[in-house]
Amino acid sequence: MLPMDRRQFIAAAAPAALMAMSGLSARALPKEGSARPFSFELLRARAAELAKAPYKAPPTPPATVAKINYDAVQKIKFKPERALWRDAASGYPVRLFHVNEYNQFPVRIHMVTDGTARELIYSRNDFACADPAIAQLLPAEDGYSGFRIMDGGGKETDWLAFQGASYFRSSGEEAQYGASARGIAVNTALETPEEFPRFVEFWLEEPAADASTVTIYALLDGPSITGAYHFDAVKDDGAVMDVSAELFVRTDIERLGLAPLTSMFWYGSADRRLATDWRPEIHDSDGLAMWAGNGERIWRPLLNPTTVRTNSFLDKNPKGFGLMQRQRDFESYQDDGAFYDKRPSIWIEPKGDWGEGAVQLVEIPTIDEIHDNIVAYWQPRKPVKAGDELAFAYRLYWQNDEPNPPETLARVVTTRTGAGGVPGRPHPDDHIKRKFVIDFAGGPLKSMAARFDLTPVVTVSDGTIDNAYVIKVVGTDRWRALFDLRAEGSDPVDLRCYLRLGDETLTETWMYQYLPEARTL
Repeated sequence: MLPMDRRQFIAAAAPAALMAMSGLSARALPKEGSARPFSFELLRARAAELAKAPYKAPPTPPATVAKINYDAVQKIKFKPERALWRDAASGYPVRLFHVNEYNQFPVRIHMVTDGTARELIYSRNDFACADPAIAQLLPAEDGYSGFRIMDGGGKETDWLAFQGASYFRSSGEEAQYGASARGIAVNTALETPEEFPRFVEFWLEEPAADASTVTIYALLDGPSITGAYHFDAVKDDGAVMDVSAELFVRTDIERLGLAPLTSMFWYGSADRRLATDWRPEIHDSDGLAMWAGNGERIWRPLLNPTTVRTNSFLDKNPKGFGLMQRQRDFESYQDDGAFYDKRPSIWIEPKGDWGEGAVQLVEIPTIDEIHDNIVAYWQPRKPVKAGDELAFAYRLYWQNDEPNPPETLARVVTTRTGAGGVPGRPHPDDHIKRKFVIDFAGGPLKSMAARFDLTPVVTVSDGTIDNAYVIKVVGTDRWRALFDLRAEGSDPVDLRCYLRLGDETLTETWMYQYLPEARTL
């Protein structure tokens, strides 16, 4: 899997003010096709039947679509007066995206009312474009690439968007897009190319009067798998979405990722060696949080490795996992354009028992912030074979924090690393030591007075630990664990740390993968 150019990929999905256009058509909606019955059961049956036939790749788009580049996309705007349900009491109009260089394959979109679906028939006239040269690039037919749910109330911003492969995203609590979700991940980070199944068709259900829920259905199709999806989304302190899917497997799949999440991590406080930019930190997410089936809370800071790395965290019936943006201090980013401090976290809460498997984390090298280089998903332990049928459901949160943070445990707030040893006291083997500094806050530590009997419980897959101790950071409610790792080999070293007072566990478990090659860079 190669890093994705995220700025280009989601350019059309970013909230932006629309340009005022003149000469708008009086027709309120795009043209509609003939009425057909619709239900999730019919969608499921269609996905099942589709999986029995060989995969058919979509037709090659017109050559002009590839010419609709980043700059051109900004000049093609769906006409606001043609938004679906713009006058509905629910207050969430729907506007459509146009195909472009980064989203070349069109999708079919239907409106559903009382169990009856009507397809929206694409027309160039649905879009306004002030540049005649760009207007000539618009195809004559099949030009929708996705849609976005507007904030309503006359606002020119959106809070939920579906566009590209099976990707969808929300702007969260602070109206800032960042990390994304997608319907499925197939063969991520293997030697063979990753497969990107597509949502090829959508059904948008007309909201009831004063409804707060947006209901979306989607048909997934790809070389190895098909699926029927049902989404119920609510804009409430960010966005909360209930997702259910039924999948039908065409061919054996070596690595299937359920509820996949995608994000960007260039560098943070733990590894400043990559900080070629003037800003202190640059990332959409800074860690993978997990709530294991046995109740353990885990925090794994994200890394930007020199080679693609995949880590599996074995579990059974996980309670949740997500790519989180815990660092929410503007001073940590100093970016008043990208606003990384406002990027949403994404949390997956499984419904029912997901059985045995692993939360899998893929970290891909990047040298810039424009690439999505982080992927996390659940991989079932049972092999996925042709003819299999899988059903799963989960709740997805786009918020600043995970929905059920532990009240009885402190959490990791910062991870830092540096040269090992004692400052000002050189030692012959300091070059093979690495110091780790982990700050914890909250839970039982919040009101605890300074003391010196807290113990850092540190385990390591290779090497030895020296100089481990815990202090309370003066003038704060933070507690800091410090220790040195002595590791002489070149293999990655896995570390775990949590704080304990006597027999009482005080914090979540910090996990980290130290890459020895980092000390040579």
